[in-house]
Amino acid sequence: MTAAISLAKPSTAHGLITAGVDVGSSSVKVAVVRMKGESDAEVLTLRTDRIRRRDLRKVIHEGYEVALEEASLSRGDVAYVASTGEGELVDFRRGHFYGMTTHARGAVFLMPQVRAVIDVGALHARAMVIDERSRVLGYRMTSQCASGSGQFLENVARYLGIALEEVGPLSCRAANPQLVSSICAVLAETDVINMVSRGISTADILKGIHLSMAGRYIKLLRAIGAEGHVAISGGLAADVGLAKALQEKVDEEKLNMQIHTHRHSIYAGALGAALWGGFRYQVLARRAEASA
Repeated sequence: MTAAISLAKPSTAHGLITAGVDVGSSSVKVAVVRMKGESDAEVLTLRTDRIRRRDLRKVIHEGYEVALEEASLSRGDVAYVASTGEGELVDFRRGHFYGMTTHARGAVFLMPQVRAVIDVGALHARAMVIDERSRVLGYRMTSQCASGSGQFLENVARYLGIALEEVGPLSCRAANPQLVSSICAVLAETDVINMVSRGISTADILKGIHLSMAGRYIKLLRAIGAEGHVAISGGLAADVGLAKALQEKVDEEKLNMQIHTHRHSIYAGALGAALWGGFRYQVLARRAEASA
């Protein structure tokens, strides 16, 4: 699957153009922004390309080129390209930023009120407490196997014969959710197979999976003392069923948290890389100017 979003008409005459490339285990996301200052920016293009056993270097290069084309830009217009995630194959980058740093920055850019982030990727999830400047103050990652990951949910969707985009809306229609194992992906998938054989509805199975995943994420958030506004980022940030299950778990445990997501939350890592890249470029430019 390939998706692109063009958000603003670019003008290189006003502001610094930077790009972020977030290389994950299942997709590559690109964000192109125009910096208006050290913290203010305008998003020009957002793009995601699924890897699907294709050559990763080719996916990166083609995705970046198409993103520039959609923004009516050339490589020469971009002052700084930053990578994040598994970004060693982004051979045209000028810098690299750690994933927690970029997801924190992207989350604060999209939702300035958040002070914690739960980043749910294809293979793992991590919770971060952050400040208003998107500095990571503490974090915790899933240490058990992949039953709380995006890849697990994608495997279940494939088994149930539905598209990944249908998972969230179906989950929201559940009437009697059936919990699955939150400890082991193999056990969880076995639970799903048994539920299908017993005639449990797809909606109830999916809601049970979401509640089990949400329970794991709440433990991570509690372990780092998260409070207040919490953002979901990463590949599952667009899953409305997961966001709803997380808020239900928060309410059930009477925690002081409000779960938030944004229509561009899946691009938080790429956006954060572009924004940090712009900040680094401006700092280096000032140093060069001072020494000159």
